[in-house]
Amino acid sequence: MTSIVRAAKKDIQLLSELAEVTFIESHGRSANAKDIRIYISEKYNEHILKDELSDPKNIYHIIYYNNNPAGYSKIIFDAPYAESKIKNITKLERIYLLKEYYDLQLGSALFQFNIDLSKSNNQMGMWLYVWKENPRAVNFYKKHGFVIIGSHDYKISENHSNPNHQMLLNY
Repeated sequence: MTSIVRAAKKDIQLLSELAEVTFIESHGRSANAKDIRIYISEKYNEHILKDELSDPKNIYHIIYYNNNPAGYSKIIFDAPYAESKIKNITKLERIYLLKEYYDLQLGSALFQFNIDLSKSNNQMGMWLYVWKENPRAVNFYKKHGFVIIGSHDYKISENHSNPNHQMLLNY
């Protein structure tokens, strides 16, 4: 059984744990261990997540499988990228699953949930950044209709950035 629930302040610790584990599983080899640890401690700590959840523009959801948290997402409505002429476009800022749930189609379910939510809020499309060296994720987005429209260096630390594709899906 799968369910998707909007995250609330009571979920901060769970979100922090999911964020840490899923980031390590998907990006842990993208930089040295020290840089990854620092990045996680700065971006996914409970204080940061509390601030993000307090801001109504940040929309977090947690996906559960058999009542166990399996992953999470974060979208932002009306978040155009610099070159966009469309103002009502959603940024898919995060969508992560725990590795043990990869082959259960939960990523597709959580993704489709966010697409439907975006469309129901009068958004015209969705954009994101994805690490170029994560072919599983790049192929996932291509399979769901995203196209590469640019690139972006995603800063992990003062000394390291990951090369990312910028991808777009128009509705």
